[in-house]
Amino acid sequence: MITVIDQAVQAQLIASTPESRAIPACLRYERDDPFAVRVSFPPSASLDGSAVEWTFGRELLAAGLRGPAGSGDVQMWPCGPRRTVLEFHAPEGMAMVQFDTGDLRRFLGRSYDVVPEGHEAGELDLEQGLASLLKGA
Repeated sequence: MITVIDQAVQAQLIASTPESRAIPACLRYERDDPFAVRVSFPPSASLDGSAVEWTFGRELLAAGLRGPAGSGDVQMWPCGPRRTVLEFHAPEGMAMVQFDTGDLRRFLGRSYDVVPEGHEAGELDLEQGLASLLKGA
């Protein structure tokens, strides 16, 4: 049984200068955290030289492939038929990254093979989560 999906993808960092640049990224989905999707970028993609990881809802990914979605730190929208833009907001600034829509759709489909859409809550270990919360109280 597959519990984790890692998918390497190529992205385009959209810069304020005329040249955007290609950067590698990795999409990750885990059965143990069924509502979340992670995208990580290597140190070479950041201004301070450290690796960057963003976590956002799998539901946001699905919605953003259909139309504009998100109102917080992560927003996304289709950019023509073959590209999707993800916009990341942090106190240090904002970054816009384009992904191949087909790559994102394949990743989302693979995540549904691990945990079908609408069945996320059934994958949560509520007793363990509650015990962890109460342990710290």
